[in-house]
Amino acid sequence: MDKRILRISLTAALAGFLFGFDTIVISGADLPIQKLWNTSPSFHGLFIMSMALWGTVLGSIFGGIPCDKLGRKKTLFWIGLLYFVSAVGSGLSPDPYVFSFFRFIGGVGVGASSVAAPIYISEISSPSNRGRLTAMYQFNLVFGILIAFISNYLIGSFVDEQTAWRWMLGVEGIPALLYTILVIKIPNSPRWLLLRNGEETLIKASLIQLGANKEEAVTRMASLKKALSDAITSQKEKLFSGKYNKPILLAFFLAFFNQLSGINFILYYAPRILEKAGLATSESLFSSISIGVINLVFTFVGIALIDKLGRRQLMLIGSLGYIISLGMVGWCFYSGASSVLLLIFILVFIASHAVGQGAVIWVFISEIFPNKVRAAGQSWGTGTHWVFAALITLLAPIFLEMFKENPYPIFFFFAGMMVLQLLWVVFMMPETKGISLEDLAKKLGISK
Repeated sequence: MDKRILRISLTAALAGFLFGFDTIVISGADLPIQKLWNTSPSFHGLFIMSMALWGTVLGSIFGGIPCDKLGRKKTLFWIGLLYFVSAVGSGLSPDPYVFSFFRFIGGVGVGASSVAAPIYISEISSPSNRGRLTAMYQFNLVFGILIAFISNYLIGSFVDEQTAWRWMLGVEGIPALLYTILVIKIPNSPRWLLLRNGEETLIKASLIQLGANKEEAVTRMASLKKALSDAITSQKEKLFSGKYNKPILLAFFLAFFNQLSGINFILYYAPRILEKAGLATSESLFSSISIGVINLVFTFVGIALIDKLGRRQLMLIGSLGYIISLGMVGWCFYSGASSVLLLIFILVFIASHAVGQGAVIWVFISEIFPNKVRAAGQSWGTGTHWVFAALITLLAPIFLEMFKENPYPIFFFFAGMMVLQLLWVVFMMPETKGISLEDLAKKLGISK
């Protein structure tokens, strides 16, 4: 693998680090903000805690527009600025309304990054390493979550409680600014330049930045032109024209099952779930950290395997792991088994997600749409993901209250949904490993 492509891909994937950090950092500011501004539970849940999530939905749905018009690189640059403004603005906010505004801006950056970064990486990488490079976005996301937990802990330990939450949120501005500066130095996607009828000198320069010499750049440009000929010469098409129904359905079901696994439910409400299993509050918080560590370790495993075993094989492994672990978590609650055994199966669930859906989702969605609708298709897939993530997060407290005596039905429900995912993977999901983006369109029965 060319070191330059690795470095450039890693730079783009750092958007995932900011994504993970931004999503979790609010957990440390939760209670201090509620005490400071004396917000009601409903106001606090909607404006303080979930406002960024709704910004994420908006950013993911419309993130394909700047990707097409401005380009992948410029979109990533503006995403970095959104993160920076959000971090500084949130930390300096004088009231909950200003705070909500800046958190919403950060959410837009999160949603747009889940569109732009996977597209960019998939377009500059080769079929043999596309899975590993694109999956680095997910690895950085999980790493960002872990660093946010550590950052909150350290700041909370050394800074006064009344101002600690401002530092927790504001410190994100440092990696956001660094990321924005680094993005300036990465090249534009050669595929995007060709689709926008860019100058040949710019396309060659981009290919050279990606590791080709001058002769190779000319050959590679000619090869890309031939591969993209239909997309370059044809009129612009709409995603929902009926022509792209197959990738639309594939992206929808992958994103749908991702959230119906219960991953957000378990990550967001892990301490509460573990307390219901009999752990003390301090023990449940410590156990939540173990969830973050397992998530990180097995995400790395998924990245290492995605171009060897393939996307479909990882989904099969993950689906079986989901079914077994969720079923056993439900059984542990139902039978009153020990909290240690329940925690073990929750960690098996997290490992199954990290190896399967966690490693595959951003890679697969960025691959299956043809060049001329890839940005719109990525927006569709990520938008579906975030809408269901928002719904699951908002409905979870209701179901936890409904089954407050024993939440085992919730886990049996998620296990049942994963049986459906397994059937979907077996009978509907195609393998995309080692196939060029242009040839994938042919495999799915659609034009380039």
